[in-house]
Amino acid sequence: MQVEIADLHIDFPGPRGLVPALRGVSFAMGAEKIGIVGESGSGKSLTARAILRLTPPHAVVRAERIRFDGIDVMSASPGALGAIRGKRCGLILQDPKFALNPVMTAGEQIAEPLRLHKRLSRRQAAAGAVDLLAQVMIRDPARIAGRYPHELSGGMGQRVMIAMMLAADPELLIADEPTSALDATVQAEILRLIENLVSRRGMGLILISHDLPLVAHFCDRILVMYAGRVVETLRAADLAESRHPYTQGLLACLPSLKHPRPRLPVLARDPAWGTDPIWGSA
Repeated sequence: MQVEIADLHIDFPGPRGLVPALRGVSFAMGAEKIGIVGESGSGKSLTARAILRLTPPHAVVRAERIRFDGIDVMSASPGALGAIRGKRCGLILQDPKFALNPVMTAGEQIAEPLRLHKRLSRRQAAAGAVDLLAQVMIRDPARIAGRYPHELSGGMGQRVMIAMMLAADPELLIADEPTSALDATVQAEILRLIENLVSRRGMGLILISHDLPLVAHFCDRILVMYAGRVVETLRAADLAESRHPYTQGLLACLPSLKHPRPRLPVLARDPAWGTDPIWGSA
């Protein structure tokens, strides 16, 4: 599995013309774990959604190429896209309360991709859904399979969504802020679960997050985004030694129990960050 994005631009119509949201984003990845970090509005989620051509219909998308394992996503037919979405690439969204269908049970929602992509019968898919719930460490999976989303806790709902995305054995998993709606203890459990599943299944992972230390711990490589551009790429292990002032500024804004400060610094921005070449070589 190989994903390639080259010179991706996405604009949105505004009252005074097109407003750029992504500006020249380029990267390639294989079966590795990549983290995309940056402030809200920097273009992290939009970049990931472009891989599946799930950008809003009013978005103006231009790119030299967007390829998923050799398939040209920009010109792919609905059938070709359907063979990628859900089957070869799964997308875990931020909040299960809004991402799961409120009128379908957890088991029904997990069984749906099993029937669609693996052509299983209803009985086989129902049994497969229970097995997947067990794989994501849910106790009494048969009981949870019959519950509706509003009957589940946030952590339980996120596990259901992960099981649904793993149903078709994807080659790439995109996790878009998968723990933002969860408390710290459940966050750690969900991230360990994702890490174990990705490693065991040999999948690629794109982890989108605001939490730089978390991404550094779980990923192999990090893309730092600012104002719709990738401003720095580096190995996750080298995050603490980052050279770009934006990345350094983000790290400096993190509170520390070891080195408490009476006041956290405010990030000082440089207009040149919007046009400088990408820093790093990872």
